[in-house]
Amino acid sequence: MSADETVPRRSAGVRGLVLRSLVSVAAGYLIFAGFPPRPLWFLAPVGVALLVLVLTGAGGPAPRLRAGFGYGYLAGLGFLVPLLPWIGVFVGALPWLALAAVEAVFVGLFGVVAVLVSRLRWAALWIAAGWSLTEWLRASVPFGGFPWGRLAFGQSEGWLLPLASLGGAPLLSFAVALTGAGLASVAVTVWARAHGAEDWKRTLAGGLAATLAATVLSVVLGPTLADMGSGDRTITVAAIQGSVPKLGLDFNDQRKRVLDNHVRRTLELADEIAAGTAPQPDVVVWPENASDIDPLRNADAAADISRASGAIGAPILVGAVLVNADRTTTNSVIVWDGDEGPGERHDKRIIQPFGEYLPYRDFFRHFSSYADRAGNFVPGDGDGVVHAKGVPVGVATCYEVVFDRAFEGSVRAGAELLAVPTNNATFGDTEMTYQQLAMSKVRAVEHGRAVVVAATSGVSAIIAPDGSTVEQTSLFVPAALVSQVPLRTAMTPASRLGPLPEIVLCLVAAAAIAGALVQRRRSPRGAAPGTEGEPAEAGRPAAGDHSGV
Repeated sequence: MSADETVPRRSAGVRGLVLRSLVSVAAGYLIFAGFPPRPLWFLAPVGVALLVLVLTGAGGPAPRLRAGFGYGYLAGLGFLVPLLPWIGVFVGALPWLALAAVEAVFVGLFGVVAVLVSRLRWAALWIAAGWSLTEWLRASVPFGGFPWGRLAFGQSEGWLLPLASLGGAPLLSFAVALTGAGLASVAVTVWARAHGAEDWKRTLAGGLAATLAATVLSVVLGPTLADMGSGDRTITVAAIQGSVPKLGLDFNDQRKRVLDNHVRRTLELADEIAAGTAPQPDVVVWPENASDIDPLRNADAAADISRASGAIGAPILVGAVLVNADRTTTNSVIVWDGDEGPGERHDKRIIQPFGEYLPYRDFFRHFSSYADRAGNFVPGDGDGVVHAKGVPVGVATCYEVVFDRAFEGSVRAGAELLAVPTNNATFGDTEMTYQQLAMSKVRAVEHGRAVVVAATSGVSAIIAPDGSTVEQTSLFVPAALVSQVPLRTAMTPASRLGPLPEIVLCLVAAAAIAGALVQRRRSPRGAAPGTEGEPAEAGRPAAGDHSGV
């Protein structure tokens, strides 16, 4: 090849690299744009489709594995950097960007998997399973994982939501990824047809099947989900949002005022009940950190809580920080009765690294002056169920709601109502509270239970078993929500199956990866036809006639 031919080819290669990189970042940003508080849930499968097009060649040579990682990583940054700025609101940009950079590695691994399996028949299916595998990895490691930003949690307002009742958040994420991979397959088929491909009909049928499968199943499940609202019986619940004197890490410097705020708003609700303007609740839920003064050690705090419970005539689930004998702390929810005092309690089982505790403290304190402000909390145990006025309530405190296993255990242990006491005051006026609220909506559908979200500074909400919002507060105002909710004993398929759907999806992905590796070993030069450096057959998409992408 002459020098005159080499320069244009290199220039075209650089332009292609830049274009694919920009499209990858844009794909990640579209996934982010599909998350609350924006009602644009349909953008997530479009973002996945764009990324899959980059990873599978989109009518040209597919990237090599290392390039697949790079494009996936860029998409991960495009997704996670704008999703997680609340991490750094009060501690600076470094922790926020570092977390996004680490978590983007898992999207990079998805890029490797997508490139690897893109030559298999029905590739859209294996690509979607690959997303499930990398989401599972991200939810597992390091430090117990960080599942925030799972595709499922952007679908709380979307038509795919009923799938959560069948296979939980893992199946819902898979459905979004499959829809996106199917859209990519349809796009590639249209491109192939425009360039003279003769066998495009079969590929188009596969792409349309992948694109529409989740939607069709969700439409079928929709009427069943609507019937979940009836329940076995109903009770009246109240959620108290007392608000805080100030936002940020120092909000609890005035912890007596935070407790006073929640007592005051509960007493105001009691006056409304006495006046006949509000119904009498059976159970009241206070937020996480409503009492950062240990009421089991402090008589004044205990008296205030008892006074509030006695006035409103119902037990209160009190979010409190308890000090243990060894000076460690637990983030707990105590069932407090005005006459009987403290009863059953839930000690938060899944605690937040770098917030409630700091792993490798001596190492990480070199990177942030806020490191030593991380707590010294220890995890609790149990099944997450407490009983208030005879009602079994499953509790997932704040960060716990992001993990599938929190409510899985509670519902299997008999929880008929779910509660999410949370404290978002440490994250300011950010999208974090809406992202977390969306998780609670997904959990409601997943387990067919009403969910009561009580937040210190908002957003608090009462959510029906079908994921719809019954009532919701504004941010940074004292408020009380009171509503009737159903109690349910029946279990959804997702509750019965537990982690099984995710295990199956991960095994499917592992089998596809193994099959793709065998195929690569049998191919000349260890790569499938159409990879970068080896042009695809003229007039055909690089994915071939059987890939489904």
